[in-house]
Amino acid sequence: MSTASFFTESDGRFDPTRFSLSLWAPRTLNGPAVCAIAARSAEIAGGADGFRPVRFTIDLFRAARADPTTTTATMLREGGRVRVVEVDIFQHGGDEPVRVARSTTVFLKESTNPAGERWERPTSAFDPPEVPDDDYYPRFAADATTSADGSPVAAIEWTSDLAALQGPGRKRHWTHPLPVVPGETPSPFVRAVIAAESTSLMANWGTTGIALINCDLTVVLARLPRGVRVGVEADFHLEDDGISASTCTLYDVDGPFGTGAVAAVNNAKAEIDFTSVKPEDRMKQA
Repeated sequence: MSTASFFTESDGRFDPTRFSLSLWAPRTLNGPAVCAIAARSAEIAGGADGFRPVRFTIDLFRAARADPTTTTATMLREGGRVRVVEVDIFQHGGDEPVRVARSTTVFLKESTNPAGERWERPTSAFDPPEVPDDDYYPRFAADATTSADGSPVAAIEWTSDLAALQGPGRKRHWTHPLPVVPGETPSPFVRAVIAAESTSLMANWGTTGIALINCDLTVVLARLPRGVRVGVEADFHLEDDGISASTCTLYDVDGPFGTGAVAAVNNAKAEIDFTSVKPEDRMKQA
């Protein structure tokens, strides 16, 4: 079993590990780590029998640093069918705590589906690779497409080579999310949020790397994922004036279960070019 985690915890304080580090800049944390700690805190505060987390939204106010981190959870609503929990994430690297992010998680009461038939996305398009459960390294794939000059671009089969994925094709990701803290298996909700943070990577990753950085994440779940792995497939992407809007489908071995959505802004000065940057020391996660 992997002993890797995003943070270590002591007396309510979370200290980032090397697996939480970002490739954007030195001593910054990656999005999955920040989202993971928020989702975990929300579930601890708002989870209850019969209530399921169905929507998680986080606003990333500023870059999180490799500093001691704490969370504060507040129950905004506690109703018979709806619960809402707000989580603030603070970092303690100076004289005063700095709030780096705030999330809101909605929990809904489970019941039964109403009568009638409604359209649902078919599940036949999802064919995840077979990967051993103890292998934490993510796999990536891309669809065949056409380049800007009209030449064909071949599909990329499932691979762990990020440089091979640096093209214009629609991308997908198959991942085994890390624990938030050592010895704790991530809940299905936390796994979904960690994986969904790759919505920005899958949708904003182009021929020169990733040069748009997301300032938020919204995850909407019809059900919780089954199994230890989660897939993220790009669905929608548009960009204009240095701003992009993107969505991805979240899926597991049984098919789709939710969506991820992000807004992102031009960050070309710190563009991550996966043909030259080798992230294996942070992405192996084991």
